[in-house]
Amino acid sequence: MEQIFESINYFFRFITPISDFFWEFPTNLDWYAGIPVLGNFPLAIILLVGTGIFFTMKTGCIQVTHFGKGIKLLTGRKKAETGISSLAAFFLSSAMRVGPGNILGVTGAIAVGGPGALFWMWVSAFFGMATAYVEAVLSQIFKEKKGDEFVGGLPFYGKKLLGNKAMAGIALSLMYIIYAMCCLPAQGFNVVSSIGQMGEIVTGNTIGTTSVFYYVVAILLIVLTAIVVFSGIKKITKVTDKMVPVMAVVYVVTVLILIILNLNKLPYFFTAVFCGAFTTEAVFGGTFGTVLAQGVKRGLMSNEAGQGTITMAAGAADCEHPCEQGIVQSIGVFLDTMVICTLTGFVVVMANLWNGAEASTWFAMDRLPKFLTSAAELTPGTALNAVIMFLITFCFCLFAYTCLIGMISFSEIAANRISRKKGFLNGVRILGLFITAFGILCSLAGLDLGNLWAISDLGNILIVFANIPLLYLGAGYVFKATKHFKKKDGSAFTSEVIGTECEYWDGRK
Repeated sequence: MEQIFESINYFFRFITPISDFFWEFPTNLDWYAGIPVLGNFPLAIILLVGTGIFFTMKTGCIQVTHFGKGIKLLTGRKKAETGISSLAAFFLSSAMRVGPGNILGVTGAIAVGGPGALFWMWVSAFFGMATAYVEAVLSQIFKEKKGDEFVGGLPFYGKKLLGNKAMAGIALSLMYIIYAMCCLPAQGFNVVSSIGQMGEIVTGNTIGTTSVFYYVVAILLIVLTAIVVFSGIKKITKVTDKMVPVMAVVYVVTVLILIILNLNKLPYFFTAVFCGAFTTEAVFGGTFGTVLAQGVKRGLMSNEAGQGTITMAAGAADCEHPCEQGIVQSIGVFLDTMVICTLTGFVVVMANLWNGAEASTWFAMDRLPKFLTSAAELTPGTALNAVIMFLITFCFCLFAYTCLIGMISFSEIAANRISRKKGFLNGVRILGLFITAFGILCSLAGLDLGNLWAISDLGNILIVFANIPLLYLGAGYVFKATKHFKKKDGSAFTSEVIGTECEYWDGRK
């Protein structure tokens, strides 16, 4: 079995350099890399941040002016007649946004770029909220009704914006499905390994990956996931409705406890972040551009604004106006980066383990051990330390699991753009479960297939380059819809508002 895994890892060795090329382009060209500051930023980052700034200006900074409106929509608890509620869609999208990257990505960014990377994470998230608004509004405008559900998102608005060509929708659907399937092994791996860590914390003993415990956990995980994903989108939202608040609250409370226990270190946090945003400590060996690039890249990869990878949740919501869900989804970016990522940053920065005798050991650790070690440093006592470690690992497990079921469910929604036959949709679900099982088996075998994980990075960048041009193609419709929304004259949203066919919205007259 181990030889099979290693053969697969070896086969995909060519993926990593291809992924790195696209993510780094054109910083991998000498003439571009020689440009001060700008030479540190690849095209993908420039596109994502620049797009966010443009949409912020064109929508009148809607992520700020209508933030309160978004909160009211979330707390209104309006029951959906068709599809899912705005709150359910928010939780479903948050299940994808708030993932392992909120711990691993932030820790990695600070380790490479220093505390200042967190500041630029905030900046990118602020503008990313506007981008998330635009792609969510497009998802709502061009959503389609399927029985008692809605389907929408990148493949659907992409098809409409590209001349209503079926092949365009199919190509975008396949791109997302491939991307999601490539991400699933890592999530399965993370869920099982984190459950194993929790078991070790509780028992105080090392649990081997070949033990009965791990195999029982693996079987139960696959069975549970199968039950959830085969129950349909509405069932999945019932699961995420419960899991997302739990994991968010537990994580927030756990980190707040660490902050309260270390209030004397709070001034250092703000000094390190704001000063480090423009200068970098020598220990990190970086430059201003490195700090900025790390913050922007990791922030965008965490909240996924502009990637189109979370738009399916927005399209599934039942709203009175397309812009309502746009505002709600922008708040999702706020929760992901401004809240969850910031809390992770508190732990890593306040621990300050890059200074002192053990600095080299800390830098040599992988990202999750870096974070757990930082949390342990802030915990005064062995008993409390075990509790804190368990809660953080528990949250990490939920982060990974909600991403797992979210990716399978979004793949199913995307698959509707190809075919709505039950057999085909079930085939996508089964494929997701099979690939998840593969990731779990990798964990049991004690293997980390780095080359295989790199496929998800390649899928990410390809989706960015596909989605951003589509957002500009559809931006005019969003701006017209936004103007209509802000008028508040009581008129219904129809095709006449934006000047293009909106089958579902016209049918509501």
